Amino acid sequence: APMVRAFEQGDEFAELWQGAATVADGLRVPVAVGDFLILTALRKSGGTAIAIPDQEMLDLAQVMGKQTGVFPAPEGAACLAAQIRLLASGWIKADEKVVLFNTGSGLKYAHLWA
Repeated sequence: APMVRAFEQGDEFAELWQGAATVADGLRVPVAVGDFLILTALRKSGGTAIAIPDQEMLDLAQVMGKQTGVFPAPEGAACLAAQIRLLASGWIKADEKVVLFNTGSGLKYAHLWA
């Protein structure tokens, strides 16, 4: 969320996020190294930033597993959740091609579904 907040406020740098907490270990970054590079790339490319709640990540990880056979880490499910939200808002158009990356296995998070 520090990157989303910085993006939305037009800041060049993300502020330290006190008490950063999420089930997605790869997203629990109180402040990103190279935050200014990420924010610059988002703005120059016309991109956006979006925060996804933990429960939504977990729900969509199960959907992905059932529909595709891929058991994603919550970080990968966050990508799908963001796509769904951005499609619903019209930010992504229905005819656009979108590539989602899932670089982690849900097996690392088996305790979340036990």
